[in-house]
Amino acid sequence: MVKLEELKEAVKNILDQGKVKYVIAYKTNPNSLRTVPFFIKDSNDVDQITWNPLCVYNLARFLVDEKRRKAREKNPDTRPVGVVVKGCDSRAVNVLLQENYIKRQDVYIIGVSCEKTGVIDEKKLTKKLNGRRAQKVEFGPDSQFIVTTRNGQEKISAAEILADRCLECQANFPVVYDILLGEETKRKPEKPFQSVEKIESLSQKEKWAFWQKELGKCIRCYACRSACPMCYCDECVVDTINFAVTAETTAEEKAQKIKWVEKSPLLSENFIYHLVRALHLAGRCVDCGECERACPFDIPLRFLNKKLEKEAKELFGYKVGFDPDQPPLLSSFKDEDPEDFIW
Repeated sequence: MVKLEELKEAVKNILDQGKVKYVIAYKTNPNSLRTVPFFIKDSNDVDQITWNPLCVYNLARFLVDEKRRKAREKNPDTRPVGVVVKGCDSRAVNVLLQENYIKRQDVYIIGVSCEKTGVIDEKKLTKKLNGRRAQKVEFGPDSQFIVTTRNGQEKISAAEILADRCLECQANFPVVYDILLGEETKRKPEKPFQSVEKIESLSQKEKWAFWQKELGKCIRCYACRSACPMCYCDECVVDTINFAVTAETTAEEKAQKIKWVEKSPLLSENFIYHLVRALHLAGRCVDCGECERACPFDIPLRFLNKKLEKEAKELFGYKVGFDPDQPPLLSSFKDEDPEDFIW
């Protein structure tokens, strides 16, 4: 099990030795049960670091912000950024390396193993407690969580309150790291695509009704895109607000700018946005679940990405984020690849 004091000591050491310019970790939100991302430059602040089943954020997302920030600086600090990663987060780092978006020397990876559990789904926990309020959640023995309420402590089976992505996780330990905390255990899920199978079992009419209902709720706030470490394009093809207009931009350039999708959250436009985004994540999504967690209307966006992950694995034997030297899915092929789609 990952020991918090060892994590604090590891962060303190690399900061004191000047190996990194800052470390991205987790700390407790003083106003709620949740944890929040924590950017540490001073080793005296390491006591604020936390590691518990509520550390849901994929901190690899902030490596995208770091690259953009560095590009704007005249004399940037070239030391790497330290980042605490879970198994799924480390796969996201691997995809960024695979696509040459970042260099390995730009990131110092502190891996934390999820071992036999993972992170919790706060909604599942709330339902399980049935009105009681959790004050603290800790990792427990034998695939259990220890939850503290006003009534005391109780042990809850991890399977009951784990996030869905953790139930189907194929990498409960970091696959790339400079420091590893916890045991490098390998847990293979019995049904890694169980959630997708539920949707696949529906008839075509039922699937259409399901997605009409779900995507009809979308207000196009783009929280899913903002939380995703793979959505790093400076200009999103389905969000032309990112089109940079300067004093030198001519009227002709503005007129020729292709507008693929309307900004209004009409159902037809929502379908285009989410399907285009899903296709752009094919062979890239590591199923960290941040898009679905960030959605204010609980749209089950994982189904779209998980379906494409399943197709990539079953048709091409492709597993995302395990090897930074592996060619990206959409730029690689084999002579024996299926060609049923070609007429």
